[in-house]
Amino acid sequence: MANVKKTAPRLRKLSVYLYIPNIIGGFLWVFLIVYDYWLHGFDGIFHFYVVNVRYLSVMRVLGAFSFVCDAIDGWCARKFNQVSTFGAVLDMVTDRISTACLLVILSQVYRPGLVFVSLLALDIGSHWLQMYSTFLTGKTNHKDVKDSTNWLFKAYYGNRMFMGYCCVACEVVASTVRQGSPLSFLVALSLFGWAIKQTINVIQLTFYNGIVDSEVDQFETHMLLYA
Repeated sequence: MANVKKTAPRLRKLSVYLYIPNIIGGFLWVFLIVYDYWLHGFDGIFHFYVVNVRYLSVMRVLGAFSFVCDAIDGWCARKFNQVSTFGAVLDMVTDRISTACLLVILSQVYRPGLVFVSLLALDIGSHWLQMYSTFLTGKTNHKDVKDSTNWLFKAYYGNRMFMGYCCVACEVVASTVRQGSPLSFLVALSLFGWAIKQTINVIQLTFYNGIVDSEVDQFETHMLLYA
């Protein structure tokens, strides 16, 4: 009986790792590592990145593949009832790494690079604050914004089609930066979504209030217990 009791938690833990969306998330980690290694395996890679049209096309295809996998894992989580806190964290971390890789490349290719580095800092900082603040309230998913009073924030996370458009728009703008016609029209359509996504990131920065409020509540509870 003792061995059975010890084995059961391990099996439950293993089952979470083997959730279909979490397997896809793990695959994306491997994909990003290979992608980054391959990217830096060329001599003079950043010059090659700019002047070789075929290489640009490959980069866009790989980026699109990563985005599709990211969308599929969310669908699988809901379809097979395999939503987990671990999966939510894995999904966000994978997204941040993917975005970071792209923005770091752009910061080396185009000037001023500080623009892309600033966007990278905003992306990571805002999402970290939101997720940490969300978990402090007892929620298991950072996309649960039912209690939010910001209409744009609720519209973004409450409508998957709208959120998907904004995310795709960011990828399009980033991967076609400084590209001329015939991509100009596509970029123009994507700029609105890109702007909305950056606005959402700025709104997420205000989640530091939730972290401070939680700390104040803990302090007041501590004072009451030892008063």
